[in-house]
Amino acid sequence: MYAELAKWWPLLSPPDEYAGEVAFFLQALHDAKAAEGGTLLELGSGGGSNAFHLKQHYYLTLTDLSPEMLAVSQTINPDCEHIVGDMRTLRLGRQFDVVFAHDALDYMTTEIELRQAVETAFIHCKAGGIALFVPDHMRETFEAESDHGGRDGEDGRGLRYLEWAFDPDESDSTYTTHYVFMLREGQNVHVEHDQHICGLFAHAFWLQTLADVGFQTKTLVDSYGRDVFVAVKPLS
Repeated sequence: MYAELAKWWPLLSPPDEYAGEVAFFLQALHDAKAAEGGTLLELGSGGGSNAFHLKQHYYLTLTDLSPEMLAVSQTINPDCEHIVGDMRTLRLGRQFDVVFAHDALDYMTTEIELRQAVETAFIHCKAGGIALFVPDHMRETFEAESDHGGRDGEDGRGLRYLEWAFDPDESDSTYTTHYVFMLREGQNVHVEHDQHICGLFAHAFWLQTLADVGFQTKTLVDSYGRDVFVAVKPLS
């Protein structure tokens, strides 16, 4: 999905599908006293669909492990800074008013990796700044689910997908998501299958990790039922 199929991302997960949830994130940042017009670092920015809306309110630096996905983002966010980097090890040598990590957090599959990502956010967050973490699931509330969608482009291409997430082993810290894509170019259609292993951690572990790193955190719940962690870096 994030390499050979990255060019299909605008038909899989376009910016217009993110407007509602980004409005929730912006309100959360406003309520946390994040100054609008400041700097924002997104960890795992992917194809830039969140950034498309966030850039109207902040100066964005977008980072992702996939250069192919950053190339997609650059087509819709040419006014944003793009940097290839891994949220577990990224060190830019500068700090931001806001650090934001969306569902790319799901690819932290061990407790060590999750702590590394949180540490990266803390290091890059200014004192008094805000970090916003939006993982898809908590261990306590995870349920198997499926979804489908897709759309047609204006260039003779079209995409349809089926997504199926389930937890084959409830004793570990991961769940599995399978995707099947039907990709049309003109009259030709081919099918691709993609499997993703994602992290799954308890709410209490999230809060403890954020506290151990140094954040002061509260939890919100958005309209998708996700726990959104609003973490403040203390002034001292």
